[in-house]
Amino acid sequence: MKSVKRQPKRIREARFDKLDNTANLFPVIASRKSSNVYRIAATLTEEIQPEKLQQALDMVLPYFDVMHVRMKTGVFWYYFEDNPNQAPRVMQEDMGPCQYINPLLNREYLFRVLYYERRISLEVFHALTDGNGALMFLKELVYQYLRLVHPEIGNSERMELHEETTVDREDSYLKHYKRPAKKSYKTEKALVIRGEMFPREYFGIMHGYLHLPDVKRVAKQYGVTVNQYLLGVFAWSVYKGYMHSIPHRRPLAVCVPVNLRPYYGSATTKNFFAVVSAMFRAEREDYTFEEVLAQVAESLKSQITKEHLEEIMAYNVSNEKNKALRATPLFIKNIAMKIIYQMSAKANSGCVTNLGLVKLASPYDAYVESLYATLSMSKNQNLKAAVVSYKDTLVFTFSSAVREVDVQKVFFRKLAEDGIDVSVETNGVYYE
Repeated sequence: MKSVKRQPKRIREARFDKLDNTANLFPVIASRKSSNVYRIAATLTEEIQPEKLQQALDMVLPYFDVMHVRMKTGVFWYYFEDNPNQAPRVMQEDMGPCQYINPLLNREYLFRVLYYERRISLEVFHALTDGNGALMFLKELVYQYLRLVHPEIGNSERMELHEETTVDREDSYLKHYKRPAKKSYKTEKALVIRGEMFPREYFGIMHGYLHLPDVKRVAKQYGVTVNQYLLGVFAWSVYKGYMHSIPHRRPLAVCVPVNLRPYYGSATTKNFFAVVSAMFRAEREDYTFEEVLAQVAESLKSQITKEHLEEIMAYNVSNEKNKALRATPLFIKNIAMKIIYQMSAKANSGCVTNLGLVKLASPYDAYVESLYATLSMSKNQNLKAAVVSYKDTLVFTFSSAVREVDVQKVFFRKLAEDGIDVSVETNGVYYE
């Protein structure tokens, strides 16, 4: 990778911090094959100037404590401490997305900033924060970069966070935890999407650029939300493109992360989400799209309620608060968490996450053409997708560990049949 010069580091006080409830799992299961790294990228209207991007990162990073850390291993838990090193080097992109982040090769940071032509990509190890927290950081990075490149926008030498930006680092899981869970939520083994696999560490990317007003119109015609519609089309595409309408004894279960911040008035930049499952059971050969959509929409409606989300959060946090578990040495916890993760991973066929409609402040938005997100692969989840809407464009990005693209073809054809304007591009690995 090509690197650029860094700015002098800023002196900071030593600081220690626990990992949040969700973050505790990621160091245990991360590997080169399953990196637990995701990407959020912004495509600008002009070529990226790497020196300016490095300068912007050096200026923005000290304001985001959640990113300015390194991870250490304690006797009972992993923990974060302030990273005394200079900001990581901004690198020119020359590898596949969402690769494993080796802290020893990245000045001990758990994120990277890449550039390619007009694109700025932020890749984050999930232990740091979720997509909403990372998006806040990327926005400020882009804002400061544009001030440096275009001084007429504002004072490029003085770093000031936008008024809508938050750097809150509260552990909202612990703050809003109300009671011990009475019982765990039930799971069952789900359908696994298989096929010819890409080489280790690599996966295929396919972006679909959809006209957002069209998507909203079609979802309204079906009487569902945009997210329910997209997940319904995803399930339909697996049913037709992978299962070929053949009934299966195991359900298609798509995990759907739900941002908990709006439910609790939280502004934390740490992880704060719960996961529900969009379910479809293929018990016949002749389902219509409307029937598949109805199953998926109903499963989401029944789970995305504050009461149910509180139950999920309470169960997860109650394990962390268990006195016996807290006193258990970390190496034993790691063994237990790996076993539990391997069992729970069998309950998911894939994942679709939606960051919603992203708004950038004026005048910066005039310089940003599009935004998208990309997920890395996980155990038993060989097909995933991330959704980001910006201005009048919704970008639906598939990540796939299998070479076959039958599901993606059905997905985009169905959107087109429903009257949605679609254009598609890939990262090229399908042609290698």
